Amino acid sequence: MPPVERHIAIITPPTVGHINPLQVLARELVSIGHRVTMVHVGDMARYVTDPQVGFASVEAGEAGALDAYLALLGQPTGARGLTRMIRATAAMTATLLDGAPATLARIGADAVIADTAEPAGAAIAERLRLPFVASVTGLPLLREENVPPPFLGWRYRADPIGRNRNNGGYSVADILMRPITRVLDERRRAWGLGREAAPLCWAAQCPRGFDYPRSALPATFAYGGPWRYAEGTAEPLDLPRDSRPLVFCSLGTLQGSRRALFQVMAAACAAVGARAVIGHGGGLTPAEEAALPGDPLVRAFWPQQAVLRHCAAAVLHGGFNTVLDALAAGVPIVALPIAFEQPGTAARIAYVGAGRVLSPRGLTRTVLAQALRGVMAEPSYRAAARRIGDEMAASGGAARAAVQVSAALS
Repeated sequence: MPPVERHIAIITPPTVGHINPLQVLARELVSIGHRVTMVHVGDMARYVTDPQVGFASVEAGEAGALDAYLALLGQPTGARGLTRMIRATAAMTATLLDGAPATLARIGADAVIADTAEPAGAAIAERLRLPFVASVTGLPLLREENVPPPFLGWRYRADPIGRNRNNGGYSVADILMRPITRVLDERRRAWGLGREAAPLCWAAQCPRGFDYPRSALPATFAYGGPWRYAEGTAEPLDLPRDSRPLVFCSLGTLQGSRRALFQVMAAACAAVGARAVIGHGGGLTPAEEAALPGDPLVRAFWPQQAVLRHCAAAVLHGGFNTVLDALAAGVPIVALPIAFEQPGTAARIAYVGAGRVLSPRGLTRTVLAQALRGVMAEPSYRAAARRIGDEMAASGGAARAAVQVSAALS
């Protein structure tokens, strides 16, 4: 029986780390007969760049609210910053809960992809009695007692001590996330919803080999590989070269204004005889770019996948998409996790043997240079990265995930 053609609404956090891979998944869904529309506050429209993917604004959104929210996400460290960020996220979730149901009804959406990092999606689908699937663009968020919370850089430890530690971490997380869960609980009660329903399936970018061992995933959970456009749609690579090995350095789009950390990266690359290729996401001014030591190659954005294939190593903040791209290229990593799921992602880099993890706080050129020398000189790091890369290459990526989603919604 052919799949049912759906008009699928995607509800996701309004950050490019979620939006970009979901646009690729959306295009694959369009190619097999579906219509796909991303739904969020109006300002998010600027990030929905694929002409085959629609966008619909929720009426409850206020102009400028997204920029203020993203500014908070860029500085989430410290107790005060974390508290502000969680409250702002709760307000964003409330905006979706209040405005998105009417938007989905207006555009005629008859199915939902709910990214697991934005809990409003599943609740909205339940309220409208629409079938929904879960997209997992980062680490799986499903709890297991042997697996630490994804925002903590704890090692895997499947013994009573590890389980006790993990349970404590989840308890603290529950307390911190109360502003968000309170908003969800209030709307669910008002809508007369009972126990949360399970999605029809979970489609994940994460490869199985990059996660900690798990024993309680739902039968419909599918690991996968990066959701990326085909190379033919990528920007051509114009990369000046000399005899020095290249090291890709990135802090993503939200943390790209950390000038001091980029200075340490550039200096450490120079100290090991390498040349930094820095992508700062628009966070540095031209004067700050020019002041970086070691003659780095600097842009706001590089064609990341293409650049990484020419690199001997990468220094990254642990953003999930960039880590997957580095592993896909077989590039070992020095991770400097700052916030969100980055510590958990960095811990998995170390767990699989594809790199080392350092704290960005007080990081010096000498310490980073030592770690860089290690991952560049020891073949086991590159071999581990290639092992994960090979798994992702065989995963089917977004095309396979789209078939899975389509089948679940039929």
